[in-house]
Amino acid sequence: MQITEHIASLSDEGRLLAAAAEQAGPGASVPTCPGWQIRHLLRHTGMVHRWAAAFITEGHTAYHPDGGEPDLDGAELLAWFREGHRHLVRSLEEAPADLECWTFLPAPSPLAFWSRRQLNETTVHRVDAESAVGGPLTPVSADRAADGIDELLTGFHARPKSRVRSDKPRTLRVRAVDTAATWTVRISEDPPQAERTASEGSAEDVDCELSGTAEGLYLALWNRLPLTAVTLRGDRAVARLWTDNSAVTW
Repeated sequence: MQITEHIASLSDEGRLLAAAAEQAGPGASVPTCPGWQIRHLLRHTGMVHRWAAAFITEGHTAYHPDGGEPDLDGAELLAWFREGHRHLVRSLEEAPADLECWTFLPAPSPLAFWSRRQLNETTVHRVDAESAVGGPLTPVSADRAADGIDELLTGFHARPKSRVRSDKPRTLRVRAVDTAATWTVRISEDPPQAERTASEGSAEDVDCELSGTAEGLYLALWNRLPLTAVTLRGDRAVARLWTDNSAVTW
């Protein structure tokens, strides 16, 4: 996806998140984030938006801590969230193509990294907010979902921080039936190694395969939908290894 597409989608996702949060109310439980209420979701995501925007606007070339979560609630908290989201979108829109700042995953450029990362951050938490409301979720296009799977498998879980490990080497295939994308994830005592291939090139035997729409896989791999939302073939224990250990700490 192009940077401009990421930023436009980020703008949409933040507005959807705020609208769902307003509908649910600050005290509503977030079923996809046990222990959280909507107020916690808004404080967390709003903090992340401001933290990311600071790298873009202030040009920090090394890690810079976030400003913490505010002691706000109700309408004041919702307005604070919306203000921070708009600031993040404007910061990305106005950033130069040759922006130099700190990042924490491989990307073609810092601007590409932050637009993609904040889009996925906001999309997942928009799903959280809509889950608190109940009813259908706003769809995620197949291309966007596949891009999000790619970031998760080849970015986040390639880092030493990943807890998806196994004493016995295991192989998980993730196959998006509505795109040409398939990922082969090799799980061992080291961080998982994921390789993306075209679907027709995925004849290798694996221990477990998860298949479904790119959107279904995206949300299941982020633990926002249960494994029953996708098709599982092979050893269920490999899939459980993922769901039990894949929660991301940035």
